Amino acid sequence: MVHEKYYKLQKEVDKLTARKNKKTSFYNGIYERYEYPVLTREMIPITWKYDINQETNPHFMERLGVNATFNSGAIYLNGKYYLVARVEGNDRKSFFAVAESDNGVDGFKFWDYPVVLPDTCPEETNVYDMRLTQHEDGYIYGVFCSESKDTSVNDLSAATAAAGIVRTKDLKTWERLDNLTTLRSPQQRNVVLHPEFVKGKYAFYTRPMDDFIETGSGGGVGFGLCDDIKHAVIDEEVMTSLRKYHTITEAKNGAGAVPIKTEKGWIHIAHGVRNTAAGLRYVIYAFATDLKDPSKVIAEPSGMLIGPREGERVGDVSNVVFTNGAIVNEKNEVFIYYASSDTRLHVATTTIEKLVDYVFNTPEDPGRSVDCVAQRCELIKKNLELLNK
Repeated sequence: MVHEKYYKLQKEVDKLTARKNKKTSFYNGIYERYEYPVLTREMIPITWKYDINQETNPHFMERLGVNATFNSGAIYLNGKYYLVARVEGNDRKSFFAVAESDNGVDGFKFWDYPVVLPDTCPEETNVYDMRLTQHEDGYIYGVFCSESKDTSVNDLSAATAAAGIVRTKDLKTWERLDNLTTLRSPQQRNVVLHPEFVKGKYAFYTRPMDDFIETGSGGGVGFGLCDDIKHAVIDEEVMTSLRKYHTITEAKNGAGAVPIKTEKGWIHIAHGVRNTAAGLRYVIYAFATDLKDPSKVIAEPSGMLIGPREGERVGDVSNVVFTNGAIVNEKNEVFIYYASSDTRLHVATTTIEKLVDYVFNTPEDPGRSVDCVAQRCELIKKNLELLNK
């Protein structure tokens, strides 16, 4: 018999799923924020966490708890918005789950079961942060972090990171391909597959790393080509968006959402990290690369695009926003899905027109305080002259 508490708890989940989202009063002219997260751990189906049988779980105890629901790949198919979210259990293991919505800002409902990936990598312990690419070859690719124990050292926290690759056509049946091999980088995280062939090859944005946490000699977001997606091997990685001293990318940076194609260039929505007295601070920034040569940066506006605000700053890993998914619909509306503090998932909405304006018309960071002040004074001067006319 189904435990009576199941119906009460499921009703609360349904209420959250049905809750209408609304824009906040926040304004910067670039994008709009929303009052509620689009996914939280409270929206996970009750059947994923509880044994709902009265006989085997008379006290209705949570058996397989969920700690967080965050970093999500995103894709738009047949008029619907799909997220492949990272769900982290109370056991710290992450897995992927598909949620769908009719409008992209609320109403996201999880499918009955989480994603079951082919178990072809026996040393793999954890998977997370999938980027979804609808490639011109006809497949939808998921590129994610595949984490394994680093057995070369006697340290329980030591791990190695690789880019796992799967592909599908319906988000239901997944084919596991070989992990990406980068011949000149020992580890990889935050890898994104470019949606088009480049010079007849598959193209990846990489993040070369010397170890699991520190980028070391990795200079920023890399770019590399490979011939065979089933056994992807990249020799040379060309640097695109570089890490720079005393900027939002000082500690590290990495590709986020799959780049968005516009008339002026590919727009990238990435993450940058700097160190503070309170620990690492993650923000989201944007840059553009050339349409014909996606490794060549042609615009990089100064500073961050999205930073954590108010309640977004609190969570499992505080003071963090992170994106690995964005959607463009047929109206050229853009939905940027970003997680806050490794805990929950939000959305910010804008348009292609606004993104292009922001990326190509916002001045670059001049690199020094004295130059930043001069840059700002010039803006003020122009505005005061206009006001005094």
